[in-house]
Amino acid sequence: MKLLVSALEPSANLHLEPILNALEQCEMYGIFDERFGKPLLPSKAFSIMGFLDALPKIRKAKKAIKTMARMSFFVDKVLLIDSPAFNIPLAKAIKTINPNVEIIYYILPQVWAWKPKRVAVVEKYCDVLASILPFEQNFYTKATYVGHPLLDEIPLFKLRADETGVIAFLPGSRKSEIRSLFPIYKEVASKIEGKEKLLVIPPHFSYREIAEIYGDIHDFKICRNTYEAFEKSEFAFVCSGTATLEAALVGVPFVLAYKAKAFDYWIAQQFVKLKHVGLANLLFDFEKMEPLHQEFLQEKVTVDNLLQAYETMDKEAFFNHAKKLRSLLGHGSQEAMISIMTV
Repeated sequence: MKLLVSALEPSANLHLEPILNALEQCEMYGIFDERFGKPLLPSKAFSIMGFLDALPKIRKAKKAIKTMARMSFFVDKVLLIDSPAFNIPLAKAIKTINPNVEIIYYILPQVWAWKPKRVAVVEKYCDVLASILPFEQNFYTKATYVGHPLLDEIPLFKLRADETGVIAFLPGSRKSEIRSLFPIYKEVASKIEGKEKLLVIPPHFSYREIAEIYGDIHDFKICRNTYEAFEKSEFAFVCSGTATLEAALVGVPFVLAYKAKAFDYWIAQQFVKLKHVGLANLLFDFEKMEPLHQEFLQEKVTVDNLLQAYETMDKEAFFNHAKKLRSLLGHGSQEAMISIMTV
């Protein structure tokens, strides 16, 4: 199979990997992580955080879209993963010049939070819509729920709420979010006594980058693997993102914290009208259930708020609700995606 792939985010590449591993033979082209082969452009070329960060890369994106549209003539299928700001224009460009090639959109644009008018556009230009959230079928008319990839990827699910004496701190995977959160996390850690503090640092950061981004980290034990940290930890402080859903599925009680640039947050407030930002909480919202965990955003991300969330967490209740979350998602997505890719 010859496959044109657009996987711009680290999480997109994470979810792409099990699909590639299950495909017997696959020649891949496009944008993806260099560990999978030689891309047209590596995913890291499009690493951005917020609206202002995106502006300098618009020209590069337009050029890549034009090139990939032409490349679609030489492949069997097109696989788009997440990143709607890039992948929707790419799908349109491909279908405009090559209407016969099949386009599969995996991890759909979050129209329930942002730009509901995108539904018609996505359904016009994409042939297969593979949803990873059960409630998305309320918004898309063509979407098929394929399961959630994390249920394939997570290597452990805790069987009980244990006191391990370890607290994990996950200030994010992008430099800007780490610089916003980590100083607060450091102060929180200094006020928690008698516990080992585990700092999760993404594996793509070099030692030089770690020193530059995090500064003094001598009070923490370093871990480069999220699941290893969750396995050891009895509680976690987690930046908003995929890691919050991972913690919830593993069964690690946590509190979500997020601080965006003021302009980015203001823009988001104009369009996004949701009760919560954490995926686990959103899933519970659509099921009309109480939220799974606390969330603190912007100026509410304070040392006192985070400490209070830690000290008042009912870990046993959290663990029981985490099991309900796994039941709600049902199964992983690998099997259904392989079926879609090989039809």
